[in-house]
This record gives sequence, C-alpha cells and structure tokens, in this order.
Amino acid sequence: MNPAQAPHFVQWFRQAAPYVHAFRGRTFVIGFPGELAAEGGVAGFLHDLNLLAALGIRLVVVHGARPQIEAELKEKHLRSRYARGLRITDAAALVAVKHAAGVLRLELEAQLSQGLPNSPMAGAQIRVASGNFITAQPVGVVDGIDFQFTGSVRKVDTVAISRRLDAGDVVLISHLGFSPTGEIFNLAWEDIAESTAIALKADKLLLYADELPATRKGRVLHEVTARELATLATKEKFSAEQKRVVKSTLNALAGGVGRVHVVSRKADGATLLELFTRAGVGTMVTADGLERLRTARIEDVGGLLALIRPLEQEGALVRRSRERLEAEIGNFQLIAHDGAIVGCAALYPFDKQSAEFACLAVAPEYRDAGYGERLLHACEQIARTKRIKRLFALTTRAAHWFLHQGFKPADVSVLPEEKRALYNWKRGSKVFVKTLR
Repeated sequence: MNPAQAPHFVQWFRQAAPYVHAFRGRTFVIGFPGELAAEGGVAGFLHDLNLLAALGIRLVVVHGARPQIEAELKEKHLRSRYARGLRITDAAALVAVKHAAGVLRLELEAQLSQGLPNSPMAGAQIRVASGNFITAQPVGVVDGIDFQFTGSVRKVDTVAISRRLDAGDVVLISHLGFSPTGEIFNLAWEDIAESTAIALKADKLLLYADELPATRKGRVLHEVTARELATLATKEKFSAEQKRVVKSTLNALAGGVGRVHVVSRKADGATLLELFTRAGVGTMVTADGLERLRTARIEDVGGLLALIRPLEQEGALVRRSRERLEAEIGNFQLIAHDGAIVGCAALYPFDKQSAEFACLAVAPEYRDAGYGERLLHACEQIARTKRIKRLFALTTRAAHWFLHQGFKPADVSVLPEEKRALYNWKRGSKVFVKTLR
C-alpha cells in the first residue's frame, strides 16, 4: 500500500467498525440480475459476498438469468416474447430457462467454492445451499395473454432456509419455482428476492440494477422514504427494470423488511461502499426517514463526545468533560443519521431574556447538508417557547456562518453578567447576537 493511502484506509476501517458490529448475525437478502454475470462483474461481487459471510452476516442470494436465457433462445433460433414486463415462457422457452438457470447456478457455486492462496477467497470455505425453497404458481392468463410457464411466488420455505443459515451456509436461490404438482415455473428474480426478504423478516434487501432511482434532471437519490420513492415513480420516466425494482422495494418495505438498498451493478465494490460507509453509493429506501432531529438523552453522551472531540482538539470548541456533558445533556439537540449522531448544538438559558447557542458540531461529511441551520432553527424554536428574546453565540472559527444566519457582531459587554464573568479573554472568542421575533 502506498504510505500516503494508509491514513485513508485506517479512517475507513475505523468508520466501518460500527457497521461490522451491527450487521453480525443479521439476515441480508441480495438479489442481482443475470447481466452481472454475463458482463464479467460477478467475480468482484462474489468476493464482497465472501467478506460479508466472514463477518457473520446471514446471506440469501437470489440471481436472475435474462441475458443467459436470451442467448439460449437465440442459439435455438427461438423468439423471445414479453408482455407487461414479463417473459412469456412456453414449453420451448422453458427448456432454455432451465438450462440457463442450471449453468449459471453451478458457475456461481463454483466461484463461491474458491479458496486459492493470495486471493480474496483464500480460506473462505463457503458452503452453498441450493434447493426447492420456492413454491410457485402460474401467472395464468392476463388481459387475454397466456403466460404459460411464467410464474409468481406462492410460498417461501423459510424453515428450510433458516436451517441452512443457522448452519452457516450461504443460501443460493435461482429464478425458478416449483409447484406442488411438480411443474417448473420461470419467475422474476425481483419477485423471489422481495418475497424471500419478507418471509424471512430480513434486516436488509439489496437489489442490483443498471440505474439508480433518479429525478428527470439526473440527480440520484441516495436516501428516500418509501412514500417519496412511490411519488417519484409516478412523476419520473423510469425504465422497465427500474419499475420492477421500485415495485419490489416498496412491497418489501410494506412487508416489514428493515431497509432496501438499490445498488448499481456496474460499480466495483458497490456492496462494501453501500453497507460500510455513512454516505453509501446506492439508494437506501426506508419506511421512515433516516434523519431524526431530537433532544439528546444520557445514552447519547458517548456519541456526542466522539463528534465534538475533534473540534475541541482543533480549538474550535471549548473542551467539555464527560461529567459536564452528562449534567447538561438536556440542553442539547442532535441529528441522528441511521442511528449515528452526526450533528449537535446546545441552548443554555441565562436569564429570562437571553440564551447562548453553543457547541455546534456537524460531522465533516454532512457539513454541506444544512444540518447546522436545522439545529439552529430547532434551538430558536425552543427559545421562543421559553419566551427568550435574544440568542448570543461565541466563536473563534465560524464568524461568517453566524453572520449568514442573521447574527450581528457585538461587544463582550452585551453578554449576561454571569456569562461575561466566565469570558476567556485569552481565547478571544467573537461575540454574535440575534434577536428572535
């Protein structure tokens, strides 16, 4: 490793530690299209799955095979037929479906079985479990179109899957389902991934797609709620694949799945970046918003200390001991992002007329997200409920920010007497005042 890169690696590894602890023993369902294998990106993807398994994550992997089926049909000079976004699977097409699914499943099992020294799979010893976990039913005739051997999920054998997961296996599920009468049906991999995640009450469902949900102007949405995504889908022109992924995402969340991540299949390492970094690289969809602004509690002290310590060491904030923070915890407002504290500020009333806005801190990766403004607004609202007319703030580094928020420079003499007596002349903080209306 280049010595210059070492600090970045160490920083990322430390940042990933909370996720490693949080994910151990959790159940993730991961669904991906056949294009990932057809276009040569599956090796790195499987290496990342190996790492997830090594971290104690219970993995169910669902794969599609659309391009592989297309290749089989083309070789046999058969025509592909689609309706309503689904393949019409007649008897001849079903032969191609079974062959493509079987070959791809075996290839995936072979790659997950690797263990060569000096490779990402060294010492992996991953056991892969496949089987008839999906009971299917025919789609039937829709709008006069007979879909024949195209099916949908009727039931997921959660008992069998859970047993394999308990034994430490990675469960691999193809896009095929079986009926109680012994028939084989071709299913959409999105349908299987969604249904399996719901049945297992999975903590996360990861869906890999060509494109992430985006606005008409091309802005990728990295964090949305189910309601926001549903609204976007009605307004924006999504591709057929995007519509299928959005539908499965919304169904999974409605069915009780914790989180759904839509991840680009084209980005190397996207799995790790999405799961083990705060910002991620895909689109995380939740039933409710990830960000929450609230009053701090005593159990937040550790997270607050971790946030403000670097700023204290830089001299931007006055140092606070754990004991002082615990005693003053009720004065703090914070923003939690996916459970991690990424912003905080405190409001200290001094008399019936004035209060100090203090200890504003935002994690570096969120400083352009408007969190400082949100925290100030929250403290202003609290101050108004207490009939406080004036806020003051002391700062050594953020003078321009306070000016942009409507504060005006002032002399030390305007501070309440109690605060003026505590003023550190050696530190030389600038004083700003804002009148609340």
